[in-house]
Amino acid sequence: MIRILLLADTHLGFDYPFRPRIERRRRGPDFFRNFERALEPAYRGEVDLVVHGGDIFYRSKVPAQLVEMAFMPLRKVADKEIPVYIVPGNHERSAIPFRLLAGHPNIFIFDQPTCFLLTMRGFTLALAGFPFVRNNIREKFPYMLQQTKWSAIKADAYLLCIHQSVDGAITGPRNYTFRGGKDVIDIHDIPAEFAGVLNGHMHRFQVLEKDLRGKPVATPILYSGSTERTSFAEKDEKKGYVTLDIQTDGRNKGAVHAWTFHELPTRPMLVLECNTAGMNGKAFESWLKDRLAMIPHDSIVKIRIHGKLRSELFETIRAESIRSLAPKTMNISITLVDYRGFGEVRSRSIQREQF
Repeated sequence: MIRILLLADTHLGFDYPFRPRIERRRRGPDFFRNFERALEPAYRGEVDLVVHGGDIFYRSKVPAQLVEMAFMPLRKVADKEIPVYIVPGNHERSAIPFRLLAGHPNIFIFDQPTCFLLTMRGFTLALAGFPFVRNNIREKFPYMLQQTKWSAIKADAYLLCIHQSVDGAITGPRNYTFRGGKDVIDIHDIPAEFAGVLNGHMHRFQVLEKDLRGKPVATPILYSGSTERTSFAEKDEKKGYVTLDIQTDGRNKGAVHAWTFHELPTRPMLVLECNTAGMNGKAFESWLKDRLAMIPHDSIVKIRIHGKLRSELFETIRAESIRSLAPKTMNISITLVDYRGFGEVRSRSIQREQF
């Protein structure tokens, strides 16, 4: 039996400026902390290998310093003779930047369709995979899988490591279900010979064991989800990583014996609604102080302002003013929901800014 740690969508570098223009709490350290927490079982030697399902970084163009910071914990795992397998995701544009900084004899990257072979305690595991495919994976999937040459390799168990949408995957607060699109893999195209699919891209933890008609499929698809909440669409989702055991079933396929989702700590994400009709600056300040005093001081807050604003309110919702009213431990953003007319361009810039 082999024990695996699966994590994905760490999005390192999000809100982590190396030369910040202002001093305020950033969310970037939260992402790094949960990245390290997810790797703790590997640090303790409790797993045999680590698979990162893609989107290590929050975008494709990142500084070399960020790549070094991201791969330092992974090299720490690899130094313990625990192999690390990485699937480049869509945020990396299917390639790890500054590849030399990721170099280590125990770090393996699916930078092209390939199949890595791992032998441990007399058990041989084949890990097939390829980097994120951006256009029409539904049609390209059989070819990409064939290019890994997994079927020519003899092993006790086979795993597929990818960063893609699969029929039946669910995302968002309204539980949108992926079904039948060009950028969605047909779940029936996944060969039954695979013991499991270790997947990234969906930020919600889920295990797909049935097709869209509710019929069981031969191979479970495991999404560990993201390790941190990346947007308010995920404000109610638990975040974490997965451990799973692979063992032989005697038929040269292997089987996922068990899996466990491990929840990671996340800060509260809260939305406050405010109708500013008839409000002046002092009234809004009083409303905001009262609301912020009622919620945890480390919250990530979105304030949605409804109605037309008096001109004096624009000064009150400036970044400097909001920061003076809120605890330094909070992250706050403001959205002008239905403001029209004077100040509309200004409102768009406010909506994008996180205070």
